[in-house]
Amino acid sequence: KDIQPPVITLGLCRGTGLSLAVLVRMTITGKSFMGGYMEIKPAANLTAQGRLAQDALGTPRFNSESCRVALLSVKTNLPSNRLPNVLNKFLDRTLQKVLPTLLCPAVDAVLGLLNARLAPITSEAPLGTTGTLRYALLHPPAVTETFIQLDLKTILRPKEGAETELPAVQPPLGALPPKRAAATQLVLSAALLSAALHAQPDAFALDVTDTMVLGLPPLATSMLGTLIPEVSAALPPSQPLLVAMRAAGPPLVTITPRAASVRLSGTAAFVASPTGAAPQPLFVLDV
Repeated sequence: KDIQPPVITLGLCRGTGLSLAVLVRMTITGKSFMGGYMEIKPAANLTAQGRLAQDALGTPRFNSESCRVALLSVKTNLPSNRLPNVLNKFLDRTLQKVLPTLLCPAVDAVLGLLNARLAPITSEAPLGTTGTLRYALLHPPAVTETFIQLDLKTILRPKEGAETELPAVQPPLGALPPKRAAATQLVLSAALLSAALHAQPDAFALDVTDTMVLGLPPLATSMLGTLIPEVSAALPPSQPLLVAMRAAGPPLVTITPRAASVRLSGTAAFVASPTGAAPQPLFVLDV
């Protein structure tokens, strides 16, 4: 006839996953085999576990196991002098068989909702025009009595080319910030940020021309002769100058409790651009 809102108790089991306890109250009505209207109100406790593991794609996933239903109490409108035999027979042959089939699929439904929230972890995310990034579990999830820890590795798929697994350097647990109660905490390692920047080399490519330099003398070869007298004799006459900045290696991110910094290793190629002639490379600086 009806099922009352369940009372759910959820906890974490060290090394496995979730423990669920669900108190269910319902009303079952029908025609009594002794004649007349029958109403039975059982209260049952459902207990189950959701084991947290990783599937073949490296996605964390809950799987239900050991679902059990225990009857706590039964109330009925049958006359009290007929209760013992009738209830015992009904409980043994009907409720104990029907309730697990009725209630245990609800556990799978709840875990299915949780898995739907976890699935995007390994889905591909666009990384500008460079390609895509996706994540996979570095190792099986770690479950304690108070939190679940998921360590992820980064996989880069360039726009053209095969997947590349970027280095995953895990910070020691003692170096992580304190875990706040009842909060989701996301910790990004310096290695992960370095990998994300490394996946976008074009972002650090820049051609510096005279129109881009504001408040400085005109960008020309004569200016180089003023700055570097030793090479002034080798430079062509005063001509427009182009400086091509390019990344020469992966960016290196350093994180401290007070600040984060990024070190970029690159080259600055100085090129003379005479009007109507081919560009003339002059020299390259490591920067």
